[in-house]
Amino acid sequence: MDFNFKEEQQQFADALRRWVDKDYGFDVRHRIIHSASGVSDVAWNTLVELGMTALPVPEQQGGFDGTAVDMLLVMQELGRGLVVEPYFATVWGAQFLKLAGNQYHLLQDVAEGKLKLACALGEKHSRHDLADIKTIAGINGEGYRIDGTKTVVIHGGQADALIVSARSAGTQRDTNGISLFVVPADTTGITVRDYRTIDGQRAATVQFHHVAVPASALLGKLGGGWEMLDEAADYGASLLCSEAVGAMDAIFAATLEYLKTRKQFGTPIGGFQALQHRMADMYIHLEQARSMAMLAAARISCGDAEERRRVVSAAKVRVGQAAKFVGQQAVQLHGGMGVTDELAAAHHFKRLTMIELTLGDVDHHLERFIAQRGFQQHS
Repeated sequence: MDFNFKEEQQQFADALRRWVDKDYGFDVRHRIIHSASGVSDVAWNTLVELGMTALPVPEQQGGFDGTAVDMLLVMQELGRGLVVEPYFATVWGAQFLKLAGNQYHLLQDVAEGKLKLACALGEKHSRHDLADIKTIAGINGEGYRIDGTKTVVIHGGQADALIVSARSAGTQRDTNGISLFVVPADTTGITVRDYRTIDGQRAATVQFHHVAVPASALLGKLGGGWEMLDEAADYGASLLCSEAVGAMDAIFAATLEYLKTRKQFGTPIGGFQALQHRMADMYIHLEQARSMAMLAAARISCGDAEERRRVVSAAKVRVGQAAKFVGQQAVQLHGGMGVTDELAAAHHFKRLTMIELTLGDVDHHLERFIAQRGFQQHS
């Protein structure tokens, strides 16, 4: 496998890093997360101008038809810069539209930055099981009526439209009978409670009370949305793995710099062999996580669902383990200031913690990996 990125891919990443370094520093981010909206229209428009919203959209809808490998570099830079704009939620939602087909006008709006999306999939009782759905979608004339509550909807309060999973048939945890809809966020009957999460991002609880949507809101086939949901969730998990690697890059670099400048007994503490060993262990975890994130990005569109699930779950496990180790070591090596709000490394650790819990934690994906037929055949 060629691990060298193309010139165009590196140019996207370099442009994004220059913008983060110049205009999205830690102080700017601090002001944004404590603002009323928790996001910045200026920052969003810059992402649009840089072509980031168009990157994953097909060329026919005005995009660049970027692959998950293209997105890997972008997500790494967003993770390194602790960017809190609703980019992940939007491009993740766009993946549903791509898989569903026939949503060309919405994809064009995403590419142009006119449409922000959020994925309303999880429920209070479901934890990491996206098939555990109580939200109901019933026939309503020529359309459908949605009733239920979705929790921890990432950037649900900033979205123009929501990708919603609902049960149109089957029992609560049945993979059959799941339907997916794209619903404008201002539709009558939708109530959104927006809040800030521990990592500075935004999330929302979204309630649907007799929400009427037309037949055109259905993504794919009625009751046949599980495969699309499962595939899109894996795509989202691969993006999060890439973002985590960027965050670990930043926290590792900050810790290394701190060890070079912080002095004890008249000498930089980075000269102490015990701390050098800990930094070496952090580096090993980081590079293993980077390799798995790259593998997930490369195999997400392999066409083999079992292989995709196996690789993505393996990546989510290894990246989650590395994020915990690297984050904890960084905090300890920084001493008491490692948990202060004034230190960027503390915010990177919070973001890494949230990434590990999003779209399945280590335990969830370890069980999922073991359950795959390929693992059982070789065990």
